[in-house]
Amino acid sequence: MKISSMRCQALATFALLGLPAVASAQDMQAGSVTGLPVPRYVSLKTDRVNLREGPSKEHRTRWVYQRAGLPMEVTAEFETWRRVRDADGTEGWVLHSLLSGRRTALVAPWSKKKDENFPMRSAANEESAVVARLQPGVVTSVSSCVNAWCRISVGNIDGFIRQERLWGVYPNEKVD
Repeated sequence: MKISSMRCQALATFALLGLPAVASAQDMQAGSVTGLPVPRYVSLKTDRVNLREGPSKEHRTRWVYQRAGLPMEVTAEFETWRRVRDADGTEGWVLHSLLSGRRTALVAPWSKKKDENFPMRSAANEESAVVARLQPGVVTSVSSCVNAWCRISVGNIDGFIRQERLWGVYPNEKVD
């Protein structure tokens, strides 16, 4: 049941971001290799990760990511390879050893306003003090999410942000 719930949340996220869904609600399943939910969020383990056209080193490199901790969404599994999607919707295959289960997220990567920022608060409510203002695209570590709020950190600053402002967690997903 948990996989079904996460899959439905993923489909809702795809619709909100204008991205194509990888499967219909009837196709909810666990990964064929790991048994973990697909889709699910992970992050890049190293500062250099090749995104390939297919699941082998013989396939052409489409993109090279140069930021450890960048969140990715796993959309399929094949042997030691994972098909991933980034926040821009770019998809390809990455060797599983270059991915980490550490949860990270991007702050509102869909925002197009240059001067827009998002408050990180001292507690999980709109009335609490603002401890930082985060620009779109900032990479955060996610420690937990509950009741539409996520506890995040950026550098040595720790606080809370509305879950809907993050790419890297599904709507209403509980993260421990």
